[in-house]
Amino acid sequence: MLRKLAPRTSWNLPSLSRFETEVGDLMEQFFGPRHNWMMATDEFEPRINFLETDTDYEVSVELPGMKAEDVHVELEGGQLRISGEKKEDREETGKTFHRVERRFGEFRRVIPLTMAVDADKISAEFKDGILTVKVPKTEEAKAKKIEIKT
Repeated sequence: MLRKLAPRTSWNLPSLSRFETEVGDLMEQFFGPRHNWMMATDEFEPRINFLETDTDYEVSVELPGMKAEDVHVELEGGQLRISGEKKEDREETGKTFHRVERRFGEFRRVIPLTMAVDADKISAEFKDGILTVKVPKTEEAKAKKIEIKT
């Protein structure tokens, strides 16, 4: 790869913007349409924690300032879908906003579930602005310990 041992003053490196575009395209191939993985957005997209144990999946979603009736949870085609709308309730008459960082609007989070789940035993609880959804796995999908004989 080294052409000469003498220092070189001009390199034929791809431009940074081309690199950013190619990385963005690659990320979209893996993670789908541009989410917050590369840049901040003005859309409201609640943060989630998604964990798995031997017996179930658990998803917790930060939904500060929202009510349980503004959120919808459904299971379809092996995907847990959480959607809703965070409404803006501010009155702007006679006020000057110097900074607006809070986000409002509709949202939808889709979490793919890789194992078979027991749809009849899914539970959801909304407390202190946190939605917690527990999705039990079926008996067939639960991890089984295999004893090794000696």
